[in-house]
Amino acid sequence: MYDYTGWIVRATAGRDRNGVFCVTGIDLDPPRLLLADGKRRRVAHPKRKKPGHVSVLRDAEHPFDHPAIRKLKQGEPVSDRELRRALAAFKKEGNTLGERRYD
Repeated sequence: MYDYTGWIVRATAGRDRNGVFCVTGIDLDPPRLLLADGKRRRVAHPKRKKPGHVSVLRDAEHPFDHPAIRKLKQGEPVSDRELRRALAAFKKEGNTLGERRYD
């Protein structure tokens, strides 16, 4: 399975619908993305979600450059605080929900 770590996604299904998350890893059996936002879903206990239940806001072709995202991609541990700040910077940059979708 492709490495989705560091992608910024929006949940399209479930009680966390329309929430913005960062992909912190993948679970291969069955294939699920591990999502965290640092507040409701901590990095230590990420949300497992099917890839079809998210829409991609930023991916590898259109990366979001932030130190916390770079650390995730390198496999280094990231704190909840760093992840919250990265997602806040992403939203502040003018990335509104649902405008970008890369499929």
